Amino acid sequence: QVQLVESGGGLVQAGGSLRLSCAASGGTFQNYAGGWFRQAPGKEREFVAAIMWSGVGTLYADAVKGRFTISTDNAKNRMYLQMNSLKPEDTADYYCARSPGGSLYSPLSYTYWGQGTQVTVSS
Repeated sequence: QVQLVESGGGLVQAGGSLRLSCAASGGTFQNYAGGWFRQAPGKEREFVAAIMWSGVGTLYADAVKGRFTISTDNAKNRMYLQMNSLKPEDTADYYCARSPGGSLYSPLSYTYWGQGTQVTVSS
């Protein structure tokens, strides 16, 4: 059973940075894609970023393009989300997930999810 555990969330002022980490156990990310989603209170879960585990391709939501960077460390079986120039509207619970394929923009394409880590950006 694959387990994903996020860490690195917290409270930060607008303009600040955070790096989220997603650790995988019980399985590998090789030959899969990894993604980050977020969900703010009262809103649906939305796509943030995705990466092919080989690292050859990345996708970003328009709202975070140029500010967030997704990356992987195959040796550590970890995925990261570097978040810079944070805005109050980035406040949400952030989830990492693993996908065997399909549309990486859709949460339906992901089969394993972490429990989430909270990110709060104050103005």
